[in-house]
Amino acid sequence: MENSRRKFLTTASLSSIGLVAAATSIGTFMPENLKAKGLSPALAKKAMAKVQEPLEDFVYDIENGSTGYKSEGGSAKEATVEEFPVSQSIAGVSMYLQPGAFREMHWHSIAAEWAYILDGQVRTTVITPDGTTSTDDFEKGDIWYFPKGHGHMLQCLGDKPCHFLLGFDNGHFSEFGTFSITDWVSHISPDIMARNTGLPASFFANLPKKELYIGVGKIAVEPRPKNINPAIPYSNSSHKFRMAKDGVYQQFKGGSVKLVSSLEFPIQQTITSMLMDIEPGAMRELHWHPNADEWQYVMEGKGEVSIFGSHGRVKTMPYSKGMVAFIKQGYGHYIENTGTETLKLIVLFNSPVYQELSLNDWMTSNPPQLIADHFGMTLEQANSLINHKNGIY
Repeated sequence: MENSRRKFLTTASLSSIGLVAAATSIGTFMPENLKAKGLSPALAKKAMAKVQEPLEDFVYDIENGSTGYKSEGGSAKEATVEEFPVSQSIAGVSMYLQPGAFREMHWHSIAAEWAYILDGQVRTTVITPDGTTSTDDFEKGDIWYFPKGHGHMLQCLGDKPCHFLLGFDNGHFSEFGTFSITDWVSHISPDIMARNTGLPASFFANLPKKELYIGVGKIAVEPRPKNINPAIPYSNSSHKFRMAKDGVYQQFKGGSVKLVSSLEFPIQQTITSMLMDIEPGAMRELHWHPNADEWQYVMEGKGEVSIFGSHGRVKTMPYSKGMVAFIKQGYGHYIENTGTETLKLIVLFNSPVYQELSLNDWMTSNPPQLIADHFGMTLEQANSLINHKNGIY
């Protein structure tokens, strides 16, 4: 193993040393220490029981867990804290649009929006606070990112349906509580709208008094049409990245990953995204993330996720296509492919940069005698740890 390697799945961040140091303070929760702090045996036992509460469920079936929204134009199913309480920092939406359908112009007041195209093609428009605009076309494997508050629209491009996954950097965000243009305009006085747009008040008086959400219009075709006002400048900040093609790639014996952080996609300032493939029988090694929660969506295959939450609390849950998992910041975990096909995951982290600490790297970064003393192994066994594979194997 090279001491100088900088592969992103096997690099220990110096900024995480504090987490390791914090782990040594676990003794403060032991009953004898609680007694020493002046607590009675009963209160010490109660405090200890509170610390050792079982780990909560961390897997949710986003595709089948709720009814969501469905119309002629498409559907949307979400996983927010309402449906998935453990996922406090990240919410997700699985959305389908039919040809000619569009997710109407809207913005989000409390969350930025990230997306990955699972199938089909999508056209987006966005306006930014500097007054510039952007219209982009996306296909399978591409991602977009719209910062919080930026007005945007999503439209199925071409004559085939599209399916995409949306991620939001706030678990309390709900797709069904966005700020939509039809909802706003239809609830403003027709006279005010006439003054604001120059259109007749009679037009606004006849609008339905409700949000359109997903509408159906003419099928969007290429090439990209001009805006109503072609003089509005085009944005210099790219909202599009070809993740499947240009993500930072790393191959392992048992799988591979592609990473996109703010280093590769500068506008993506609150999320880092990753595509991960784990081959049948392989596992993603034991590790933790000191700087971010982790949210996963299963695209294909089936597997198991196991989480370590300190004080002997370990929980393993199975998941399969269409399900999501959430791992809190700093919690140790691993992933195992338990099926017969490649386990394909989309992974989100609520940080602009990627950090990881590997259990294998941690052990081999210590003197062999120290590791031998920890586990009662021989020096030969301790030294053999350097020969083990990292990442996915």
